[in-house]
Amino acid sequence: MNLKRVAATASKEWREILRDRLFLALTFLVPTSLMLVVGFGLSLDVEDVPLAIMDYDGSSLSREYAYRFIDSRYFDFRGYVRSERELAPLLSDGAVRAAIMIPEHFQKRLLSGRPCSVQILIDGTFPFRAQTIKGYVVAMNASAASELLALSIARSRGMQPEQAAGLLQPVSLELRYLYNQSLKSDWAIAPRLIMAILMMAPPFYTALGVVREKERGSIYNIYASTVSRLEFLIGKLMPYVAISLMNAVVLFLLATQLFGAPFKGDLLFFAAVTLLYVICTTSIGLVVSVLVETQVAAMVITFVITIIPSVLYSGVIIPIESLSQAAQVVAHMLPAMYYTDIIVGCFSKGVGLSVLWFDVMVLAGYTVALFTVGYTMFSKRPRT
Repeated sequence: MNLKRVAATASKEWREILRDRLFLALTFLVPTSLMLVVGFGLSLDVEDVPLAIMDYDGSSLSREYAYRFIDSRYFDFRGYVRSERELAPLLSDGAVRAAIMIPEHFQKRLLSGRPCSVQILIDGTFPFRAQTIKGYVVAMNASAASELLALSIARSRGMQPEQAAGLLQPVSLELRYLYNQSLKSDWAIAPRLIMAILMMAPPFYTALGVVREKERGSIYNIYASTVSRLEFLIGKLMPYVAISLMNAVVLFLLATQLFGAPFKGDLLFFAAVTLLYVICTTSIGLVVSVLVETQVAAMVITFVITIIPSVLYSGVIIPIESLSQAAQVVAHMLPAMYYTDIIVGCFSKGVGLSVLWFDVMVLAGYTVALFTVGYTMFSKRPRT
């Protein structure tokens, strides 16, 4: 392999990129725009849930029960309603996502030692959100019931409420969240977006760069030149790898500085693995480019084979363990999942090669395999 011919091919491709100013602008603007739009628009935090309360009892105890939800940061209190007829349109048009219905004689039943049922209505159109809201409501209701029972026991036995509470809960929990102590979705999503964007953008640029020469006919100059297949492909990919690495730096800065995601790992290790991942995804574009003849076909195919794995089968939104068995098999067959594991390990857990070596080896295997496939399929002879 002649390095001068590789450098000449890379220089030619770079001049082609610079000449097409729109394409050059998109190579930098699209990844940054995706990071900003998706990063600010996608949140898994369930807070400020619109809430309405229907209090048929109107007693001091029912108001105290309602204030537990009103004062919570998880709910956005939208006011009291007087009847189910008034509540129904609020739920149907999404003005409220949850409603609490406190029945008559609420205080009387509790003070007399009898149980009382409170109805909770939750909008189930978003199942994940509904399950989270249910968890909030159940926890607050359990806390209220425990306090009422402790007060009742304290009065009957002549002891302090704190002592009665200790009798009711002899085992206490000390809960600690690891790796994301604040449970901020931005800290989890922003780093993963680096994986998703670097899965979509590099193959897109590479496929268009090679297919563009086919459409213009300039590929015939390569067919007639002394440049070997390997020299041409390496020189062709180098500018796109360089652009993708620059985008990776920008995305890393956005994730850490703008979205505040902490980076706890080895920066040098993460940079090396990111380079490997960029070469891997760029090789995907190479494979697409040798299969199609038009830029439109290249865009469509690249979009389909990159955006679906990067979103559905990588663990960005849905944990791999929560997928079906068939979907888990698909996820383990794609490189996106392994780089996601590396990102989580580097950003959140602060681990390195000693823990993530398997993921690195899989990425390296994908990189070699994809480039080999692209090299094998590319021919310096025009197809007839």
